[in-house]
Amino acid sequence: MLFTINPISPTPIYSQLESELKRQINDGHIKVGERLPAAHELADSLDLNRNTVLKVYRQLRDDGLVELRRGRGATVIASPDSPPEVEQAMDLLTALAQRHRISLATVEQGLRQRGLR
Repeated sequence: MLFTINPISPTPIYSQLESELKRQINDGHIKVGERLPAAHELADSLDLNRNTVLKVYRQLRDDGLVELRRGRGATVIASPDSPPEVEQAMDLLTALAQRHRISLATVEQGLRQRGLR
């Protein structure tokens, strides 16, 4: 598994890692039933804190993409619904809104005005 993380990007590291994992699952590079690397291994390979990887794995679990089992790690159980480009755009929008302290209500209103309901 190859991951691209940009440490100087305005997008938080965990968001980049989450998007990359979702992209690889969606593209079929990581298949349903395949185990993700152990959190400590992935963290070491990317020079990240293990808790960052665990946060991403928990989010993928909450999104219904992976199953987490103590002692067995994270196993892919589904593919994401959104195309990777949409996921990346949402990550960027989230980072920009946080940086400029724009509320979720304002972002939602902007999307509705543009025809997204």
